[in-house]
Amino acid sequence: MAMVSIKDVAARAGVSPGTVSNVLNRPGKVAPATRERVEAAISELGFVRHGSASTLRAGHSRTIGLSVIDIGNPFFTEVAAGVEDVVSELGYAVILGNSAASPEKEDRNLRVLAEHRVRGVLITPSGEDTARLDRLREHGISVVLVDHPAHRPDQCAVAVDDVAGGRAAVAHLLARGARSIAYVTGPLTIRQCVERRTGAEAAMREAGLDPEGLRVVRAATMTAKAGEKAAAELVAQGLPEAVFCANDLLALGVLRALLRSGVRVPDDVALMGYDDIDFAAASTVSLSSMRQPTYQLGRIATELLLDECDNPDTHAHQHIMFQPELVARESTQ
Repeated sequence: MAMVSIKDVAARAGVSPGTVSNVLNRPGKVAPATRERVEAAISELGFVRHGSASTLRAGHSRTIGLSVIDIGNPFFTEVAAGVEDVVSELGYAVILGNSAASPEKEDRNLRVLAEHRVRGVLITPSGEDTARLDRLREHGISVVLVDHPAHRPDQCAVAVDDVAGGRAAVAHLLARGARSIAYVTGPLTIRQCVERRTGAEAAMREAGLDPEGLRVVRAATMTAKAGEKAAAELVAQGLPEAVFCANDLLALGVLRALLRSGVRVPDDVALMGYDDIDFAAASTVSLSSMRQPTYQLGRIATELLLDECDNPDTHAHQHIMFQPELVARESTQ
């Protein structure tokens, strides 16, 4: 069977080939009734666009890249849902890359995205080195930071105030009466871990306590399994009155290990997480957490990216900073 062409679609819909091209590439410029007629013809004829050919003509594809530091974390799954909803509405696709917080793996992933001539890249960087992102821009690929603030005016970013979140989390534990507090964190090469600790120390300082008294337990990864290992360390060294974890996966692992050891949460130890993933409310002891607008992070970042791609001359770079929300549940009551 011969391949269906744009001319075939145009003939069926009673429009010009240029109008079909606009429906495929710039649907917003086509009247709704005409667009529906063309889309119906595409469906009836089974037309499939030649992606590589259109990419060569335009110099870029109708795909964007999304690079995250931990695809196993439900936080990033929800971010990706926000991204996907926007791109699907506009006829784009997403190529997902997981850096696992490794600059080397991130660099490889970005090279692959550049080879695919993606329209732009959404990225939660694995570190503060921006050289690899600068190289993308030099090749005409727009970049928007997700869950990471921008440190330059010509860069869009959508983030959450992690210092404020760490401060609010520990202030909540202090208000409950806790004075000895442990902070279970992932690698301190991850900006979010560092800033949440900064906020936690600020809360202790504001309460008249020595921030050096914050007991830091470092986990190799930010997973539930790593949280269980951290809890075993806490039990062996003597439990604090409260534990603040840098994310909910760590907190859920800590909770599971403490309950297994016969420790009562919150009677013996109060426990606080971060992110408010769906599992937080459904755990054996519902987990208090700092809620982040994860879906909105992905959605707004994608809107900014595509606006920069489509309107480079009029696009205004934005630095959007959300505030996290304290959600108190059984684990701190």
